[in-house]
Amino acid sequence: MANQIAANFRHVPGDRAAEAIAAHIRKFWDPRMRRRLLEVADSRADDLDPVVLAATQLLRPPQEARGG
Repeated sequence: MANQIAANFRHVPGDRAAEAIAAHIRKFWDPRMRRRLLEVADSRADDLDPVVLAATQLLRPPQEARGG
């Protein structure tokens, strides 16, 4: 589903698209769905659009996003 959202933002530059995707996911996705997306990003990143992967970094808690 995240890849489908990314397809709707193809006309937006990458960094802005990642921010828009992250904002959409924060607003409309259940916390369980967000957690599952992060799990998929960690285990099967090749299944996700690169802009979705960038968005997942914006969705992570600050300490997790820094790798700590």
